[in-house]
Amino acid sequence: MFIEPIIARSDEQLQLCLNVRKEVFVKEQQVPVELELDEFDASWDACRHFLLLDSGKPIAAARYRMYDERIAKLQRIAVLAPYRGKGLGKQIIEQMEKDIRQQQIDAIILDAQIQAEAFYRKLGYLTISEEPFLDAGIWHVRMKKNL
Repeated sequence: MFIEPIIARSDEQLQLCLNVRKEVFVKEQQVPVELELDEFDASWDACRHFLLLDSGKPIAAARYRMYDERIAKLQRIAVLAPYRGKGLGKQIIEQMEKDIRQQQIDAIILDAQIQAEAFYRKLGYLTISEEPFLDAGIWHVRMKKNL
């Protein structure tokens, strides 16, 4: 496996990101496409889209946007099923965190699916929501990491 991380800088690269997300969230988790795709997917520069390629094949995608002037929000973190358990989720998050640190942002938040809460905790995120909440029909918790 030769993993290449990239930041989407073209419509073609954005489409590769969206294809991974549609496979994971729309097909696998049954999230309606109109809930999965939003205004931050309208163009490659609407927010920061990240992609992991395995020998040129898209296998993981994620994005972040600014939540406010001091906090970035990680979103839509997706790894194709055959590639899970290989550290790729951690790798794409670390790529986003590196990019966020370079911009001197103070903190990161994310809304984690309940089954992924322990994964994010291992990466230094703390649960800050008092109760789980539904997003696209899936239970989530809000988590935060100070940089």
